[in-house]
Amino acid sequence: MNAKFKLAALLLGLLGVSSTSFAEESLVEAMFTPFRQKEIVPVDNKQYKEECGSCHFAYPPGLLPEKSWEKLLKGDALKNHFGDNAELDNDVQKAIYDYATANSADKSYHKRSRKITQATASGDAPLRITEVRYIKRKHHELSDKMVKNNPGVKSLSYCDACHSQANQGVFDKDFVKIPNFAKLED
Repeated sequence: MNAKFKLAALLLGLLGVSSTSFAEESLVEAMFTPFRQKEIVPVDNKQYKEECGSCHFAYPPGLLPEKSWEKLLKGDALKNHFGDNAELDNDVQKAIYDYATANSADKSYHKRSRKITQATASGDAPLRITEVRYIKRKHHELSDKMVKNNPGVKSLSYCDACHSQANQGVFDKDFVKIPNFAKLED
């Protein structure tokens, strides 16, 4: 019997459950599916995708910790959302807030979300994904010519400009294609 399976069976037996949920993910699925473990949970909330995605890429909540989503989505925060008024009806705002905080990086078993959680554990909650230390480190080799001065990218905040499977929660380097540039080498 596979060692991972034995460990999971033992843990689940000790917990007295056949499976468990954490941020709507199955512990067993998270433990046994390496692809899902490595990446980020994709956006699966229609309202979040429609409202947030109408102005920009609908960032998976696993890219920021709960404390960041609280600052971004609570109270009057959306009146000045990075220079734009993104106010929502109270019920819609609450639904989006609930979804983002329930699926934040610190509530995920996925490897990238866990790294983001570690990178944001101390200090102020970053308001921008591009301010997260882990994200900065992953993009440190990119020049201004590749990003800011590239009309196909413009900014690191346009994740889906280079990450061809970002909408599926995949940010792996193997799926990166920077517009107007050859594929990056490992």
